[in-house]
Amino acid sequence: MLLANKKVAIIGAGPVGLMMARLLQQHGSKVTVYERDLNPQSRIWGGTLDLHEDSGQKAAQTAGLLAEYFAMAKPMGRTLADDQGQVYLITAPNSNSPEINRNDLRTILLNSLTKETVVWDRKFSALGVEKGRWVIHFENAPDEVADFVIGANGGLSRLRDYVSDAGVEDTGSYIIQGEVLHPQNGCPGIYELCQGNILMATGQGQTLVINPDNAGVMSYNVSFTRPQNGTPNSLPDFNDLNRVQAFLGEKFSSWGEPYKSLFRASSSFWGLPTRKFPLNQPWKRHRPLPLTLIGDAVHLMPPFAGQGVNTGLRDALVLFTSLTSGQHPTIAAAIDDYEQQMFSYATEAQTETSINEVVMHQPDFSFKKRFGL
Repeated sequence: MLLANKKVAIIGAGPVGLMMARLLQQHGSKVTVYERDLNPQSRIWGGTLDLHEDSGQKAAQTAGLLAEYFAMAKPMGRTLADDQGQVYLITAPNSNSPEINRNDLRTILLNSLTKETVVWDRKFSALGVEKGRWVIHFENAPDEVADFVIGANGGLSRLRDYVSDAGVEDTGSYIIQGEVLHPQNGCPGIYELCQGNILMATGQGQTLVINPDNAGVMSYNVSFTRPQNGTPNSLPDFNDLNRVQAFLGEKFSSWGEPYKSLFRASSSFWGLPTRKFPLNQPWKRHRPLPLTLIGDAVHLMPPFAGQGVNTGLRDALVLFTSLTSGQHPTIAAAIDDYEQQMFSYATEAQTETSINEVVMHQPDFSFKKRFGL
């Protein structure tokens, strides 16, 4: 066993880091996860996730968690509409890859781990080497040591600098996420338009995706191409609810009233520039000790193909398989095998995402045209 008597440290307790920990613990490995969130009750914001059959579900099945995923996830159909609220397609709920709230998925994964696997309130700051082991430095917390470090700490990962000199790239779009706490009362028109499904609408190069029931909350994303000469001042202060509502009301001024009521009823907003971490540059081959990355830390991409988390869960499964298959003489060789596979499928996912991002934000794009309706 490559990991016998080795301490594995995973930086980041998102779904990818926790899945990695679950897989390794099943194999008897000693693993600790370090997470910057204060505690397991810290809320993860964002839309629901659907685990794909050929990636996320395979990882969950290997981890023995597939049944729990299906028990907590909700099959949802799609309602496709234009910018005036005219519905032109409704699809049946998809039972093969139902939607799960991000906090619910975290709960499933946390409950599958042994007690105290996750150390909370640990913000990674740097790596060092001492006496043949990694020394992990955190902000305002004691150092830890490990034999093998796996970075799963998201798109802004500082661990990335230890394997690559490439930087994160802006892809040119912008996403605003919003929530409505009581949509049936606050925006009944848009709630009814969804018909219990995820609603997808486009118009004038802008895309809106709404989930009417994300653990009892209506959550949504709007996306658009950010002007090339745009500055931070061209976007509102996302702590100022009124300014964001006014910004969206103006940007979507030509859209139908149900959509405008959605923005007025929203209780919170987040702004997200879309970025990716390119995989077209070689990584640093020399690493003094075993170190690799999984998830957004290595292949950050916007959500325009639904590939981000699923590709990350695939990372966890592929890395786990490489480490435990018995086919590699060293941890470094297993890491190399994983990274070669990952570069291939993650590049495909990023390419699909980039194509969708460009097409979806063309002024004449519509889902009606896209599906030949």
